[in-house]
Amino acid sequence: MFESGDSSGLADRITAMRVELVGSDGTLTDVESVDVLGALERLKSGCAALQAKVAAEFAAKRRAERAERGMSKRKQGEGISSEVALARFESPHKGNRLLGFAEAVVHEMPNLFARMLAGDLNEWRATILVRETACLSREDRGVVDRELCSDPATLANRGDNQIKAAAIKLGAKLDAEAMVRRARKAVANRCVTSRPAPDGMAYLTALLPMKQAVTVHATLMRDAAAVVAKGDERTKSQIMADLLVERVTGLATATAVPITVNVVLSDEALLGRGSEAGYIPEYGPAPAGLIREWLHDDDATLQLRRLYVNPDTGALTAVESTSRGFPKGLLRMTRFRDRICRTPWCDAAIRHGDHIVSVEEGGGTTYDNSAGLCEACNYAKQAEGWSAKPDVRAPGELHSYTITTPTGHRYRSTAPPLETPLRLRIRNHSQVERMVADILTAA
Repeated sequence: MFESGDSSGLADRITAMRVELVGSDGTLTDVESVDVLGALERLKSGCAALQAKVAAEFAAKRRAERAERGMSKRKQGEGISSEVALARFESPHKGNRLLGFAEAVVHEMPNLFARMLAGDLNEWRATILVRETACLSREDRGVVDRELCSDPATLANRGDNQIKAAAIKLGAKLDAEAMVRRARKAVANRCVTSRPAPDGMAYLTALLPMKQAVTVHATLMRDAAAVVAKGDERTKSQIMADLLVERVTGLATATAVPITVNVVLSDEALLGRGSEAGYIPEYGPAPAGLIREWLHDDDATLQLRRLYVNPDTGALTAVESTSRGFPKGLLRMTRFRDRICRTPWCDAAIRHGDHIVSVEEGGGTTYDNSAGLCEACNYAKQAEGWSAKPDVRAPGELHSYTITTPTGHRYRSTAPPLETPLRLRIRNHSQVERMVADILTAA
């Protein structure tokens, strides 16, 4: 996936230690197995602390160097969290959180840092303490750090919720108004999101003020109980879910949802001969059988768009444009090809059609020079010292390009293969057209 520059001596020693640990012969007694599990957990906590220290020092040096060259404060931090994310095999969004966590632990909470080094607190529980004290001043955060983390016995044997409660309780004692301001500010973050779930399902999540969320849930429970009392065979949970859909969409039933769902499906799976999964943009893979059921839904309106794919590699056919901005057709092809943001380890949805090599540097508005990126990754690659270049590839190979960070580390981004097209030995396409027409007629 990536190629790094010259490794430091410390990186080599860490790699050697990892190889030694992985090479254990596994002949452990039950007692030794438990001891090793505990020792590895403490080692993970210590490694997380060292990662935080390295990340914070890296960011401080980069900002200081840019400040000496007269760069604005906003530009001093550009792209740093994305470098951290790539180095840790994480998305840019999580890289930003990891860097913020690192700077808080190293610069503001030395006792917490010591507890992590000693293996007393893992990264997640340390994150809880950092998160729950984020609204406090540096001085008050230091008090929480001393009160809860200076003595390892204070938080010993406490679970996640207990640690969270202790931080909130002490924070409220130190600065109650800050906690109130945080709660008021949180209302501005209310939102509704969706994300994939197993088995063709999805999670619809609403982040609401507590009183509103409790009211919505109580109302659905009350009305679902009334439906159950009338003899409905659905479970109470199923009825609550259906009521939610009906009331949000205004439809008579939860099944008749008039909305466009784009699906990429191979012709072999479409024609009922294959079981290869299809792909739903911003959702992920879906079983071919389930998609065929959707096509036969009485409420479905079908529209087919053919994509021409290399049958051996799954690479999408290339197209070009002479305009500076990506035309809709070319952008659509890029989205079909890339599916999600092309930055390694980023799972975000595509928001921008990006020139891999910018127009200012001579890059053309071509299929090969295009990449689908999320907003954060597109802005990150514009920071000082970042560059990208399409890879040389033979016709039919998957699209790929190489990202180079300011440190010289290189990361390769390769487009995922699309669904394999059906191989038919025919003289013309009339047979395929008739087969597709039969599918549409049956639907």
